[in-house]
Amino acid sequence: MKLAAAFSFLASGVLAANRLQAVPFLGAADSLFGAGIEGAGVDRAGNIYAVDFNNNAPSAGQIAPTQELLFQSSNNESLVNGIRFNIDSSGAEEAYIADATTHQVIRLTGRDESSGAFSKNSVFCHDDTMLQPNDIAIAPLSGRVFLSGMNWTSDSVVGDGDLWTCDSSGAAKRLGTFKRTNGVEVSPDEKTLYLSEATNAGGAVVSNVVLAFDLDASTGDISNQRVFADFAQLDNTADTDIDGMRTDENGNLYVTRNGIGQVAIFAPSGELTAYINATSINYVANLEFGGASGTDLYLIGRCKEDETKGCADVYKGSVVGRAFRDLQKKQSETPTESTETSAGVVTSTVVITGRCPTH
Repeated sequence: MKLAAAFSFLASGVLAANRLQAVPFLGAADSLFGAGIEGAGVDRAGNIYAVDFNNNAPSAGQIAPTQELLFQSSNNESLVNGIRFNIDSSGAEEAYIADATTHQVIRLTGRDESSGAFSKNSVFCHDDTMLQPNDIAIAPLSGRVFLSGMNWTSDSVVGDGDLWTCDSSGAAKRLGTFKRTNGVEVSPDEKTLYLSEATNAGGAVVSNVVLAFDLDASTGDISNQRVFADFAQLDNTADTDIDGMRTDENGNLYVTRNGIGQVAIFAPSGELTAYINATSINYVANLEFGGASGTDLYLIGRCKEDETKGCADVYKGSVVGRAFRDLQKKQSETPTESTETSAGVVTSTVVITGRCPTH
């Protein structure tokens, strides 16, 4: 009776979740992205980016509003993945790109404000003992970057996943090892870090959970590990992998379900509040908020109709994504330049740079 009651409670929670629908944005016929499309990122103008541009693993490109090249690695062995944008202390926009095969994060700087092109790239942080990295999250107040990585084995063990942080100078530190880790994200107040962890047994996926940690963003240290969401208990989809994760400005967590064409939305309390169903994608690999107002949620993954291509769907919502909000906030907090008038009065001019939204 107790077991039946537990399943009844589970079913009622899933049924109570809102069902939302994303619509196609970039289809297979028009896509310049390959099946490895991943690592969605947004710049402060609301433009959306992903990797595997021109079906080329060492490259990243813009998805929305138009398709164009962002970055091409000079190393043909590179596998670029996660993308995040940031505003540096001078107010200039920069980007971080994870390179899984070279165990490093690349920093793009020197952005031309009219074309959006970056003129410089350099190694931001690197450690040969990193498993990859795969996904990236940023805590912009401290300038810290958080990195996840994975090693796929038939039977998962602790050490098949890892979590690292790099401080603003690029110094790398391992925060822990886990079973197979993937998505990583930081809450808007930078006090909670989320990390996905999956388990394989006998070559099959048997568990997918989201872990939560208390975060000290100034040091990068994590503590109080706990299970935030367990899909075996939530909706019996433990065999469907979690991939990218993002938060919105209210702290809701959006979790991709890579294989069932879905995104699950959780309140900061851990309550499952909604599902967003993709239209043109079964294997939702990542997601990000963008558009001129930062409220359009783009879902990316390989296309249903042609799995050699990468597609994007969009859900038009009303809540602003955390990454987009942080980029606007940091721009408005750019340091001021002081000048002295002929009358000896000191005035301040706010230095603001940025591309105009093209949506």
